[in-house]
Amino acid sequence: MDLRKLKTLIDLVSESGISELEVNEGEDRVRIVNAGPASSNQVFYANPIPTQNLAPNSAVVNDSAPPTLAPATAATEETGFIARSPMVGTFYRAPNPESPDFVKVGDSVEVGQTLCIIEAMKLLNEIESEKEGVIKQILCENGQGVEYDQPLFIIT
Repeated sequence: MDLRKLKTLIDLVSESGISELEVNEGEDRVRIVNAGPASSNQVFYANPIPTQNLAPNSAVVNDSAPPTLAPATAATEETGFIARSPMVGTFYRAPNPESPDFVKVGDSVEVGQTLCIIEAMKLLNEIESEKEGVIKQILCENGQGVEYDQPLFIIT
């Protein structure tokens, strides 16, 4: 998990007034505890993050990656493009309960077309298609909570 994401999570905890937040992302697990206004937030790592000194323009190879990544990539190529959630929030298929859904299974979509809305911290964020194609499957229910990088749609 990168430092910008950690900073954002710490700010979220301090501004929202919640006492504790735990986020799991792959093998990384972060727990942020708000101890109150008198002291600073604490961040606990369940798995220590290894640090590496890298030369400029060098590549990082993660030897500890789970072996299931390769089959998942192959499955993605067979099924189509998977549109993923760029944030944690609540998934909505339409701009309001009375409006029709942005997209339905079988609809053709263009790059930049709105697929759904994710509400995060009282802000409505329109999620746009990154690929052109046809909606093959919608992987979330309306009003369902979604996590960062969670699959939302399959576009073929």
